[in-house]
Amino acid sequence: MKYRINRRTGDRISELGLGSAYLCDADMNGAVRALRAAYDGGINYFDLGAGNGRAFSMWREALADVRKNVLYQVHFGADYSKGDYGWTLDLETVKRSVDWMLKALGTDTIDYGMIHCQDELSDWETYQKNGVYDFLRQMKERGVVRHMGLSSHTPSVIGRILDEAPVDMLLFSINPAYDYGHGEFANGGVDERAAIYRRCERDGVGISVMKPFSGGQLLDAAQSPFKRSLTPYQCIRYALDKPGVLTVLPGARSVMEVEALLAYHDQPEEALDYSVIGGFAPVEAGGKCVYCNHCQPCPMGLDIALINKYYDLARAGDGMAAEHYAKLDKAAGDCVGCGHCDRRCPFHVAQGERMREIAGYFGK
Repeated sequence: MKYRINRRTGDRISELGLGSAYLCDADMNGAVRALRAAYDGGINYFDLGAGNGRAFSMWREALADVRKNVLYQVHFGADYSKGDYGWTLDLETVKRSVDWMLKALGTDTIDYGMIHCQDELSDWETYQKNGVYDFLRQMKERGVVRHMGLSSHTPSVIGRILDEAPVDMLLFSINPAYDYGHGEFANGGVDERAAIYRRCERDGVGISVMKPFSGGQLLDAAQSPFKRSLTPYQCIRYALDKPGVLTVLPGARSVMEVEALLAYHDQPEEALDYSVIGGFAPVEAGGKCVYCNHCQPCPMGLDIALINKYYDLARAGDGMAAEHYAKLDKAAGDCVGCGHCDRRCPFHVAQGERMREIAGYFGK
């Protein structure tokens, strides 16, 4: 397992986390074994936006003895009073639900307390007006909640809340379908979504990724909006390559499914190459580097994707990007314009020209 650091909290977070949407499809024994397999495989970040309240007792049974080693993402606005998941903006319902979730998990702390499912600006306004946000802040002041998070599918709403709340972790839906305008939660254009990734990287807000497979549609050619399938590993790498992303949270319901996810880090680079999506990209995505590394290997040894990423982040206001760029062994100025990357780029980025532009920007 590989880990990434949340710069705002210092937490060391596994690149592969685990969601809970499908866990209740298993019986108690199967779910506990799956969760334990995830933990034993190095996964330490778990999202508790479950489809049914039964999941919480499964987590308690599986991980109570190692609670101090794992991070729970719990949602202030998820309601399990009727068993199945429900969404609420009612303060008293939220209070009862949070109290129930703490007891069901057998814990007295929440690592990331999430401002839950804010997809419209009216949701955020109601969340504040009804006192739910104040309740979350009070729980943080009391030490019950360690860090504050936000769950949303909508870039414009995310931007507003990041302006107004001290968010340490964003739960956002990231996959090629949504980024390119396909699917129920494909909110925001290509540039608007990319701006959220770069803002989070700039400000140190971590991103945990939900729906990396677009509800399974991307894994099935018959259902995929692109009429061809991607593998889970391609989707995971796609999300992990986005600025700000710390962990990807696919669901699993068995030890076998968990082990298949854990095999991600054993895959050869060619199995992770998602450059095929260049053929799906809308017109507005053309000519923009997505850091897919399909241009490699560079004859001069440049890490072209990383150079592009630091440049984009620096232009977005990330003060640390220039420092990271300065530490690269080979910089944009080392490009000899051989055209190798231009010919290989599936997104039609004129990388040779861009290297000259980047060298001019950084002065190297």
